Amino acid sequence: MCRLLGFVSDSKSNFTELLGNDFHEFVELSKVHCDGWGLSNIGSDEKVAQMTREPVMAAASGKFREEIANLSTDGALLHIRWATPGLPIKVENNHQFIYKDITFTHNGSIKPATALNDEIDSKYLALCQGDTDSERYFYYILTEIDKSDFVTGIKNAVNYVRKNKEYSSINGMIMNEEYYVAIAEYDLTKIPAIFTEDYYELRFKKSQESVIVGSSGWNQAGWEVLPNHHLLVVNRKTLDVEIIKLDA
Repeated sequence: MCRLLGFVSDSKSNFTELLGNDFHEFVELSKVHCDGWGLSNIGSDEKVAQMTREPVMAAASGKFREEIANLSTDGALLHIRWATPGLPIKVENNHQFIYKDITFTHNGSIKPATALNDEIDSKYLALCQGDTDSERYFYYILTEIDKSDFVTGIKNAVNYVRKNKEYSSINGMIMNEEYYVAIAEYDLTKIPAIFTEDYYELRFKKSQESVIVGSSGWNQAGWEVLPNHHLLVVNRKTLDVEIIKLDA
């Protein structure tokens, strides 16, 4: 189980500029979600995603502080990891995952971790470096994107998983130079016992300058809830937001 945070903006920025002191509250969540962190970015005028990740607690990491301080981009994703039981704590199992201009992060679990192997194009399955369901979920999404387009492929992949696989949550965030998509799809009966019923909720905040999406557990006063079983799609050129309901 993990915490996710991402933004797109109309000019280069960073998490601290956009969130102020509230960003410190988000980082404090890593004292529970303490098994690693990952930071990725893909600018709206770039063709290759960049990523840094480390299998240590974000709040205690000098490397994390340095990467956050030096971040300057108009699109970024941040992940703090609480490892699914049975999956090792190592850098290969940390999010984010990147492929060319696409970066992805996930919160939840699909069981077993290899549940999607048969549905992943062999060229993507061969790229797997870690043990996680999350990495395989990413490569399955890429498989579906190849069959259609970016947003349609994401929707088709999520609809397939939710109808055919066992999962607690397949919440995710995926970004390329054109779109930022947040996925809200989770099972309310599988929230970890130590958390409240809003644990899997994703909330978003839209302004003229940016769109920010984040997991729950910190100050998000005034943010809107992205309903379960929906995608939030942001056009990075215009910052227009569309909320798309997944298939029944």
